[in-house]
Amino acid sequence: MTARAGGRRFVLRLGALAVALAAIPLGAQRPAKAAKTAKAANTQPATPPPPVGPPPQNHIDDLVYARLARSHLLAAPLSGDAVFLRRVYLDAIGTLPTADEVRAFLADSSRDKRRRLIDQLLERDAFADYAAMKWSDALRVKSEFPINLWPNAVQAYHHWIRASLRANLPYDRFAREMLTASGSNFREAPVNFYRAVQSRAPEALAAAAALTFMGTRTDAWPREKLAHLAAAFSQVAYKPTREWKEEIVYFDPDKPFAGARPGAPRALTFPDGATVTLAPDQDPRDAFAAWLTAPTNLWFARAAVNRVWSWLLGRGIVHEPDDLRADNAPSNPELLAFLERDFVAAHFDLKHLYRLILNSATYQLASSGGATGAEADATFAHYLMRPVDAEVLIDAIDDITGASEPYSSAIPEPFTFTPLGQRAVALADGSITSTFLVTFGRSRRDTGLESERDTRPTAAERLALLNSSNIQRKFDQSVKLQALGQQSTDGRQTLDALYLTILSRYPTDDEVRIATAYAQSASANRRIVGVDLAWALVNTSEFLYRH
Repeated sequence: MTARAGGRRFVLRLGALAVALAAIPLGAQRPAKAAKTAKAANTQPATPPPPVGPPPQNHIDDLVYARLARSHLLAAPLSGDAVFLRRVYLDAIGTLPTADEVRAFLADSSRDKRRRLIDQLLERDAFADYAAMKWSDALRVKSEFPINLWPNAVQAYHHWIRASLRANLPYDRFAREMLTASGSNFREAPVNFYRAVQSRAPEALAAAAALTFMGTRTDAWPREKLAHLAAAFSQVAYKPTREWKEEIVYFDPDKPFAGARPGAPRALTFPDGATVTLAPDQDPRDAFAAWLTAPTNLWFARAAVNRVWSWLLGRGIVHEPDDLRADNAPSNPELLAFLERDFVAAHFDLKHLYRLILNSATYQLASSGGATGAEADATFAHYLMRPVDAEVLIDAIDDITGASEPYSSAIPEPFTFTPLGQRAVALADGSITSTFLVTFGRSRRDTGLESERDTRPTAAERLALLNSSNIQRKFDQSVKLQALGQQSTDGRQTLDALYLTILSRYPTDDEVRIATAYAQSASANRRIVGVDLAWALVNTSEFLYRH
């Protein structure tokens, strides 16, 4: 019997276990009492109202709980240590904790261990890798059609993005350096903001700036409002050099300024209606960047905090996170306003924003056990479960099996391969991909919209994990898993190692009983037990979802 046949038979034998594991991340069956409202619980007006959720950790929780109380909703309890550990690793650095890291965290009895872990994760290189992946989606970092940045420019741009995030460059400077950049696309990386677009018309550049830094879509704007913003980019020019595919982006004062007669003073009108008269030699992009990043312009801060909140909590306070408009109200206006003010007061410190959100009880709530329904989701009564990102998922599978995924660009100019061992999270170029990444919804990076990352589970994804020859080889040929199954005569030690590595927790008694029975069956041998069990665990919803 092959290892794969044994693995499939193992999954059938683990029927009861599979149901139990699947129920954890999907949250499909929460107890009826969990939906009890705060209003129902408070049957004696003379006594203080019952707490809406676990003890608040910062002002985020005060505002979230106040919103839940207005809707008579109860928050979920705090997540356990193992769930929190796995969650914060996936959300902050896009990777799973190692078995040793899980053991150490679960054995730590100090009360501040979650706070210390968050601080440590934000200083790891993996934080910069994962944050750069997210920002590269938003900034359309892609060498081929329809963006056509070219590989040299992609590498320069991604390197600058990652280095900026690693150094915690203040977000206002991060944006301003792109918006005001001039120079070579190979040597002055931020200028690629003006090349990572499908059209170089001023209106398209204005739409890209509004989407990225204001979190708004200009397709619904009045034509005049878009024209006013486009004027800020109407004197952006491009010229080639003698180096192949190098291009200079620059301010051309001789280029007509939209809306102004030749020789007349140039006036720039911003989206809020404010107007500024430009000096004769002033680049209008400088004026727009100054208006956008001013501490008094909360539109800029609002878009940033809403975007980061959506990355960590699964949806924006305004949903979608890049669809801020007057008729798309935030689910918690007070929370959004607080985060805006705090971000500005912290001098646009992105790590401060991450730290504030990750340390909140709201972020650390369990994914089940509180109120349910659309309003509970929108008001963050519990952690929102969602599939693991495609890049994170394949990196995790490769870490578990010791395998490596091949990535390449299918476009002939140039046909590109990456060396084995390349982590998907750290891929610079949206054009360099694999069948797995495409199947599991990696962002195409064509528009910069958050919705380009398709997180809806599909039948193709399930079939890929169950039947793909690529995934099958990773497990069947895994020396790492085979060695794990053979290195100890203590089956419980092997089982613990597999669960800690794959699910970031110890197995339950029922899981130990079922797995032990399989390992002792006549059809099993120690060489393939680890392979089969790992394959079964990777195909559970608990592994495939953030929860």
